[in-house]
Amino acid sequence: MTRIEPTRFTLVTLNLRFGLADDGENRWELRKEVFPEMLGELDPDFLCVQEANDFQVADLAAMLPDHGYIGRRDPAPPFWQNNVIFHRNTWTYTGRDHFFLSPTPDIASRFRESRWPRQCTLGIFEKNTRRLAVADTHFDFDPEIQRLSAEIILKRMARRVPTALSTVVAGDFNANPQSPCLAAFTDPDAENPAAGFTSAVTPPYPATSHGFTGNTDGEPIDWILYRGGIVVEKAEVITKQYRDRYPSDHFPVLARFCFSR
Repeated sequence: MTRIEPTRFTLVTLNLRFGLADDGENRWELRKEVFPEMLGELDPDFLCVQEANDFQVADLAAMLPDHGYIGRRDPAPPFWQNNVIFHRNTWTYTGRDHFFLSPTPDIASRFRESRWPRQCTLGIFEKNTRRLAVADTHFDFDPEIQRLSAEIILKRMARRVPTALSTVVAGDFNANPQSPCLAAFTDPDAENPAAGFTSAVTPPYPATSHGFTGNTDGEPIDWILYRGGIVVEKAEVITKQYRDRYPSDHFPVLARFCFSR
């Protein structure tokens, strides 16, 4: 009898830090030099990046020749911040969606209270007989707007993603574990059948935003949430430096999953 090996995949989420920011010795031109080493070590099947300028996406695409990507807007408007999902080419995307976290998700827009137009990139991927939905997002700062943003994503998923499909939502939520938006995703009694997510990283939650200091005493605001037929084999916040430099002002968050059915 032929043994069927379980299907595993590794997902990493990272806020890249806006590439046009005046970050001095932490500017993108210097930081990007450590990414090949970091990506080689973490070896993600899926890399969800936020706050990425078009030239940052181009640099990452050159570093990941065995990956495709969805979510890039080309040509990008000035100061455009992408949420891009890089996916290993052994996974084929069979559907994708990009929408704004606003009252009018299908046009470039924002909530009046939002500082920036926030977005979500959603892809449905297939490998052999396995299917997986991955969403990459970046929330604004106001807790109520974050909650409304989570509800927009869940409503979109209810329309685009079958309820039983294994699903991961990753990104910078700008929100701590007690936030209303985390509750919207994780509440198993939510009215939306797309809810009922679990955090891949378990308490005590490590800090994920550190402002290029490496300080691990802050709050977690970057999350990997999952549901539906996958289990976590490993999850961690990567706090190390590469060549004495941090890749971003956020720590990467990694989760390794295995399909359970």
